[in-house]
Amino acid sequence: MVAEAEVRQQVEAIYRQESRRILATLIRLLGDFDLAEEAMQEAFFIAVERWLRDGIPASPRAWLISTGRFKAIDGLRRRARFEAPQARLAEALEALQAPDFCEDEVEDDRLRLIFTCCHPALAADAQVPLTLREVCDLTTEEIARAFLSSPATIAQRIVRAKAKIREARIPYQVPSRAELPERLDSVLRVIYLVFNEGYSASSGASLTRNDLSEEAIRLGRLLLELLPDPEVMGLLALMLLHASRNRARTSADGELILLDEQDRSLWDWPLIAEGCALVEQALRSRRFGPYGLQAAIAAVHAEAATAADTDWEQIVALYDVLLRAVPSAVIELNRAAAIARRDGPQAGLVLVEAIFERGELLDYHLAHSAKAEFCRQLGLTEQARQAFETALGLTRVEPERRFIERRLSQL
Repeated sequence: MVAEAEVRQQVEAIYRQESRRILATLIRLLGDFDLAEEAMQEAFFIAVERWLRDGIPASPRAWLISTGRFKAIDGLRRRARFEAPQARLAEALEALQAPDFCEDEVEDDRLRLIFTCCHPALAADAQVPLTLREVCDLTTEEIARAFLSSPATIAQRIVRAKAKIREARIPYQVPSRAELPERLDSVLRVIYLVFNEGYSASSGASLTRNDLSEEAIRLGRLLLELLPDPEVMGLLALMLLHASRNRARTSADGELILLDEQDRSLWDWPLIAEGCALVEQALRSRRFGPYGLQAAIAAVHAEAATAADTDWEQIVALYDVLLRAVPSAVIELNRAAAIARRDGPQAGLVLVEAIFERGELLDYHLAHSAKAEFCRQLGLTEQARQAFETALGLTRVEPERRFIERRLSQL
């Protein structure tokens, strides 16, 4: 029983670490999302029994891909005996006789899958949810929260997108260099949303999901090798600069620590140096966009030796440019926080109230938290309490909930 428990633990660990890479490769080999998902699940199920008998293979990922692939072939052949011949089924069987995969291809499969999911033939509102679900294993509930939508709506978009890929036979490949620019925006947005979900989880006991943020950075590096575009540089820089603060963002017991109160000696200075160099390179090109501007803001924070040294004037100026480039209530909120640091909490409160009056960000807990902080600093205790309570009702991340509860108790 001990050996079986150990094997099960190994299989579970490999599933957590490798399942999305395995699925991406099976989708390439099988040409069908649902067939690949079924094949992967069956391969992991078989692994427990086989590995208990034969031992864990030298390359578990390769074993799982091969097993899943051949189980899918067997299933298609069985169906071919009992169902009317279908052209797609015959083509799939013929394609599956191709030579086996190689490890170099496996490393690029997730990037191929992202470009497939972001193909221009798919509805724009389905591209990112499909990628987050298939490439990164986010649940429909997590994706719905990221888009402020309902799980049912997100699920319908994903199902329709899969059907479109199948019916239109959208190729599973990285586009040519000539096609890359028009496909880049959706891919960058996907990688950014994956990083955000990892950096600030939408729900759960932990503030972060490092597996997601690390995967987003890996994909960003891969994309930069493929296309050294200033916005790719900007996005990778933004992720690196945010990730550099991970060790300082929570205490030893998992409690949230605000940026101003973080121990900056815990920041990852090699990541900061790499991120700042990418920011400079992107800005020098004069072809930077929203990601480059956000990375420049993060770089100003990173370059301040202490919170008091932060150049809020420069940060506000960068937010002014960013807001003109990408009008967004969330960017307005971040700009309001910067203006409050430069001009005082009353200035920030006026701007946040203006956003609420337009009916925007009413379901966004960070907006209510920002209002509560401004009110607290101004001595408006009752308004602060109400705003904190609203924020508490909207957040699903336990460290954030405990932080807000501490703020309420301090009032």
